[in-house]
Amino acid sequence: MLEVDVIEERLACALERKPGKAPMDRLQNILIGILVGIVVVAALSYATGLTKQLLAPFGSSAEYKSSESATAPELAAGDWINSAPLKLNELRGRVVVIEFWTFGCINCRNTLPFVKSLDDRYREKGLTVIGVHSPEFDEERNVEHLRREVSSLGIRYPVVSDNDYRIWNAYKVEAWPTLFLLDKQGRIRWMRVGEGGYDETERMIQKLLSANP
Repeated sequence: MLEVDVIEERLACALERKPGKAPMDRLQNILIGILVGIVVVAALSYATGLTKQLLAPFGSSAEYKSSESATAPELAAGDWINSAPLKLNELRGRVVVIEFWTFGCINCRNTLPFVKSLDDRYREKGLTVIGVHSPEFDEERNVEHLRREVSSLGIRYPVVSDNDYRIWNAYKVEAWPTLFLLDKQGRIRWMRVGEGGYDETERMIQKLLSANP
């Protein structure tokens, strides 16, 4: 017990030393180092795309040349609204817009007027718009709720439910909303993630519509 008391006494004296306050300074430096490390990791996570869904409102676009683009995956079975079930291979000769959305997503609602206007202005010129509803929350899985929202939002183009995310996964989607443009051969030629990019998206649609089948 004597040796323990001596050790405790010496430790207490060391902690009470005023010159330099080295033990406390070391502890403070360690805590600062941990805090800096946390900030660096968070910043790297943000920059490397681990928060892509949060970045969706800022948007990004990608164009694919015809020689580089792959045929779009076929649409998996789901509940169709405003249309009988559609097959992409039956839409050859038409330009196709496929937008992944969900009715509870504010960014999707912000892009909705643009998507609806595309359907209104280009349907008779050879454009088919398809909304793929991949739910984010449980209440969005209810098809009757989806039908009600499609009606109340004034959506007239075909919408298919994707409750099991088969279409979402086939297209490797990572955020709402994501829009794909398919050329008349059914190849993916354009992708837009997030809001914005409306002018460049429309220019690409016009380009694809004017191209020979």
